[in-house]
Amino acid sequence: MKDKLKELDSITGIKDITGIHGVFDIDSLQKDYSSLAQREISHNKIVPSLEEAVRLCGLKDGQTISFHHHFRGGDYIVNMVVDKLAEMGFKNLVLAPSSLTDCHAPLIKHIQNGVIRRIETSGLRGKLAEAVSHGLMETPVVFRSHGGRAYAIETGELPIDVAFLGAPSCDPFGNANGYSRDNDKGVKCGSMGYAKCDAQYAKKTVIITNNIVHFPNVPFGIPESDVDYIVKVEEIGDPAGIMTGATRFTTNPKELVMAETAAEVIEASGRLVNGFSFQTGTGGASLAVSRFLREKMLARGVTASFALGGITGSIVDLHEEGLIKKLLDVQGFDLRAADSLKTNHFHHQISAEYYASPRGTGATVNQLDVVVLSALEADVNFNVNVLTGSDGLIRGAIGGHQDTAYGASVSIVVCPLTRGRLPCIVDRVGTIVTPGKTVDVIVTEHGIAVNPERGDLKERFVAARLPIFPIEELRSMVEKLVGKPDPVEYTDRVVGLVTYRDGSVIDLIRQVK
Repeated sequence: MKDKLKELDSITGIKDITGIHGVFDIDSLQKDYSSLAQREISHNKIVPSLEEAVRLCGLKDGQTISFHHHFRGGDYIVNMVVDKLAEMGFKNLVLAPSSLTDCHAPLIKHIQNGVIRRIETSGLRGKLAEAVSHGLMETPVVFRSHGGRAYAIETGELPIDVAFLGAPSCDPFGNANGYSRDNDKGVKCGSMGYAKCDAQYAKKTVIITNNIVHFPNVPFGIPESDVDYIVKVEEIGDPAGIMTGATRFTTNPKELVMAETAAEVIEASGRLVNGFSFQTGTGGASLAVSRFLREKMLARGVTASFALGGITGSIVDLHEEGLIKKLLDVQGFDLRAADSLKTNHFHHQISAEYYASPRGTGATVNQLDVVVLSALEADVNFNVNVLTGSDGLIRGAIGGHQDTAYGASVSIVVCPLTRGRLPCIVDRVGTIVTPGKTVDVIVTEHGIAVNPERGDLKERFVAARLPIFPIEELRSMVEKLVGKPDPVEYTDRVVGLVTYRDGSVIDLIRQVK
């Protein structure tokens, strides 16, 4: 073999081929004769404890750790890992989860004791969000959209040293998924779309699971090639919290009126034709749109090519009825969606990068005909806020709002005129999350407003006799109903940076007095 390697120098052009001179010395190769069953036991990636996995990853003070939020309000992983890191004496870590929610309030103590120095995420909720709003952290939280986060990870702007990813099933070599084919009663979360980027780009990836299954665990959400270590624990999440929180079926008459109007807007827009594509966001009214859209699709004999984003049971129902050909799922919102992903060949899980990254032209949001989104408030310039409440406190997430509003041919935001005695159509939103330039239509229970840049849509809506109002008139209606509230008082201190999809800062969140 060595003589043959020497001969390479005499072959014309071979010296210019990188890697040729690194050929294996075949004579020294040692073949593994063990069976698959033996290899699952002796050659696997399973380590005895979370502490051992941390040591093997070589995590150091000041480095970045990431998590996914597919377990939502039922997540055990984030608190479990950060508790262990605190116990091991780590300090000044950067926490970079895809989102944080109410169940992550225990992180407050780890921020106070110096384990966590900085946070980058899509959203914050609950006591942690309130504490951050009141100045808990010295360094502002960086908020990114789902596409913006994927872009930052891809480009190295957000480098991840260790990704700790919970998985409802994983084989001994690291193929992980959001459900289990061997255990219908186990914890499940459906698509692991937001975890895919972390696993792919992190320097080290640790899968944390309570369910080790036999190889191969296919189809997988995360491949073994992206996994370094596996830790088995007793529990990874609370099933009751995993499939709740972000979605709900509404019976609110106001929300149903907005949902029906939004379906009429879609029909009048000219996009309700065979092969159209759509996404409905979270929130009662936007989720209810699919019910009214179904009636219009049946009446017209129209079939959608695909539905995108966070998939719900109502979208699965339309698919199984034959009204949607394919589902591209970055996040399952309920058990119906999780079970469909497990059994349905045309229900496919996608990564956040594939879903919404602005890095290339291939993001699926760019193939959307229509998106229906919710809002905490919108203003006369069509800017939308989904991150801070009327009291100035952080209480939401950017999610895919910016991404889909930009990518879809027609972006529709459903927003009531008021919530209780609080105005939702205002002069200027408290926090700009989605710029008005990318919002085409705002639907309220009293009528719709069309972005002046979309004269083409306005003509269609006039022809369809939809109730169109200038956005300023809707704002005036609000003021007559509830008046103008006193402005929120802030300090000069910045507690949050709101970024756009490319990482540029589009607004600041200041500390509430």
